[in-house]
Amino acid sequence: MFKKILVPVDGSSNSWKALDTAKGLASKFGGELIVLHVVQTYSSANLYLSGGSDISLTSENRQLSHIGSRVLETARDRMSDFHGRVRFIMEVGHASDKVVDVAREEEVDSIVIGSRGLRGVKEFLLGSVSSEVSQHSPVPVLIVKEPDPG
Repeated sequence: MFKKILVPVDGSSNSWKALDTAKGLASKFGGELIVLHVVQTYSSANLYLSGGSDISLTSENRQLSHIGSRVLETARDRMSDFHGRVRFIMEVGHASDKVVDVAREEEVDSIVIGSRGLRGVKEFLLGSVSSEVSQHSPVPVLIVKEPDPG
């Protein structure tokens, strides 16, 4: 089951915990890792709502892609002690949709993803990427979250 693992990372502490967990599983089971970062760019609807211009939209999207590259570079650094096969992918789109799409395209056998830890009304209204992925994934999903401090 842990022969080809997809690990989405967004730079949050929970995504790094998920990467560490996936690295441990891949090491133990001789698995391959696919580390994914999804850039969620601004659209013309965001532009309309914010009153911005096409120039600011292009600039913001370029900056988001640059940040995505830095997140993947950090992931590369964190994988320096991993001796198995690992690939790094950056996609553009809605995070949960892209994670599920890549899982299908790459024919992974599991997804290890960090929980953002949304609580209460935010979780009810917005859901979370990990929740959406677990509902629509074609393969088992391991959600890694930090323990409650209390």
